[in-house]
Amino acid sequence: MTVVYSTTVKNARMQAVADAIDSGSGPGVLQIGTAGMVSTLVTITLQKPCATVANGVLTFAGLPLEGTGSATGESGAARFRTSAGADVVTGLTVNETVADLIIDSVDISPGQTVRVTSGVLRHA
Repeated sequence: MTVVYSTTVKNARMQAVADAIDSGSGPGVLQIGTAGMVSTLVTITLQKPCATVANGVLTFAGLPLEGTGSATGESGAARFRTSAGADVVTGLTVNETVADLIIDSVDISPGQTVRVTSGVLRHA
């Protein structure tokens, strides 16, 4: 049997994620890196509050999000962290078409502007 959560519970759980990202003294960050986050390719500072929640979906504020590449590589993973560097959400996929985060190019190099065009987390 499949577990089904009410929309109220989904919203509360997703708001807890947003609150955790915002919990540091400054805004949280999105880091995009190579597969397995072996290398961080770009760090993007989020707005504070970082997102809104409705119907079990957390949508990041300020889309599209932009940052400047800091290393060379092919992006394959992402994570959200507090301003203090604590992981909140890890294991996210990154791609140009279908992924947790949609970016304009998976190939990143130093100085390149990296644009996140879609940033939502959906409650399972």
